[in-house]
Amino acid sequence: MAAEAARVLDLEFEGGYYNGSAAPAGDVYPDAAPRPSETPGVEERKRQREKARAEAVAQTAPMVSPFALFGSVVVTVLMILVVLAQINYNETAAETVRLNAQLIGLAEQHRALTITYESVVSMKEVEQYARDVLGMSKPENFQMAVVQNTVGDRAEVLSAGEANSLRNFASFISSLLEYFRN
Repeated sequence: MAAEAARVLDLEFEGGYYNGSAAPAGDVYPDAAPRPSETPGVEERKRQREKARAEAVAQTAPMVSPFALFGSVVVTVLMILVVLAQINYNETAAETVRLNAQLIGLAEQHRALTITYESVVSMKEVEQYARDVLGMSKPENFQMAVVQNTVGDRAEVLSAGEANSLRNFASFISSLLEYFRN
């Protein structure tokens, strides 16, 4: 029954249904007034609305604060400095490792040379050379004398902050002269 009703409607409207629905398409009714495609002045109003919307967005757009701009520049500079400091630290650490390895090698070489030197030079040979070749002898008790010093020992420590070496030298000479006057 439904199929027959659809066939009747199909014949009646000659296939003018809207997207397969029971509603007839708009061009089937010739007596219907055509709708105007555009309302007059719509384009002008659209342009005005777009212009007003752009102005509103421009007015409500957040301004960049000078403090925020300054802060971001400072943070960027500090980040660059941190990266440069890290690079410098890595280079220094690599140099330290290299110098420590060199120090260990030199300490081993020093130890080997000390052992070689001590095995080559014996004190008995040196004493024999001094006695036989150079004609030296050990001092006797009567040849040694104890010198009594009436002035006590004294030391003067120069500060590391003194930059003028000439002044340090003059100070040294004056202290030497003072020592010999006493």
